[in-house]
Amino acid sequence: MSPKQPTVRTFVAIAEAFPTEVVPAEVVVQAPSVRGPRFEAALAAFRRAAAASGRLREPIEVRVNPAGTVAVVTVGLAGNGSDRTSESAVDTLRATVAPDTLGKLAGATVAVGGDTAENMDFNTRLSDSVPWVFGFVLGLAFLLLLVSFRSVVVAVTGVVLNLFSVAAAYGMLVFVFQDGHFESALDFKSGGGITNWMPLFLFIILFGLSMDYHVFVLSRIREGHDRGLPTRQAVSEGIGRTAGVITSAALVMVAVFALFATLPLISTKELGIGLAAAVLLDATIIRAILLPALMSLLGAKNWWLPRWLNWLPQVAHDLPEAPTPAREDRELVPAA
Repeated sequence: MSPKQPTVRTFVAIAEAFPTEVVPAEVVVQAPSVRGPRFEAALAAFRRAAAASGRLREPIEVRVNPAGTVAVVTVGLAGNGSDRTSESAVDTLRATVAPDTLGKLAGATVAVGGDTAENMDFNTRLSDSVPWVFGFVLGLAFLLLLVSFRSVVVAVTGVVLNLFSVAAAYGMLVFVFQDGHFESALDFKSGGGITNWMPLFLFIILFGLSMDYHVFVLSRIREGHDRGLPTRQAVSEGIGRTAGVITSAALVMVAVFALFATLPLISTKELGIGLAAAVLLDATIIRAILLPALMSLLGAKNWWLPRWLNWLPQVAHDLPEAPTPAREDRELVPAA
């Protein structure tokens, strides 16, 4: 978010007025009873283990619910809350300190939360899901292109070219938001990175957009090939017939996505810049240069399909001709 925004100014003022050297983590303990000497002994052991770890800090505070079955133990973490030091402190808290002390209570369930722990868990789940999402999207796109165009080469090149668009978006995000270029023009302050969920989010959107008009272009090329045109001539005709539509659509999308860069949140700026750059490069360099050049170079090899895949259905790509209006037969009337 822009440093000029009132929310940011208020946050900075609060941080200056109430400085703190530690970021808290919350250890939630659920047990039949979190009152009495047994819990106090476990809490004392927790304090000693926290001090001995070298990564956990005072103050250590305890809040107990009215029923006496849940306690929230707040403990400080070393670091600033978002660096490796704080993450290491959370790992220590989860692995040894909390389970070896508070976890020894009879029937107790112990969990570690807080902002740092929440961010760590979110990043872990996000990282674990990335291979599955990429594999599903790429695999599904390959199968759809394979079935639609009955060509392994077309399916592979389509997936690879779409990945180039995604890579262009990632490069632009790194250049602008991670490296800190155009800060004054876009009114933001670089944090040395990009929003953690942005790469996966951009991948899904961009792959859908680029695949849409990629299929549109390939359909016109395949239509010419099915009419008996040589591959080079079919490519030239297909690109020529679709250039105007694709260019117009790309200009509209770039204009709309560029508006996102004027919004105050840095995540919306990243989304707008990434999408606008990717669509612009995709519609110009990739679809207008790389795709026709690659298909012209491959020639008849574009339509290679193994014999064991001949069972794939035939999909017609030619545009239906407009029906000829039926001639209406009228009764002849003699002129007076």
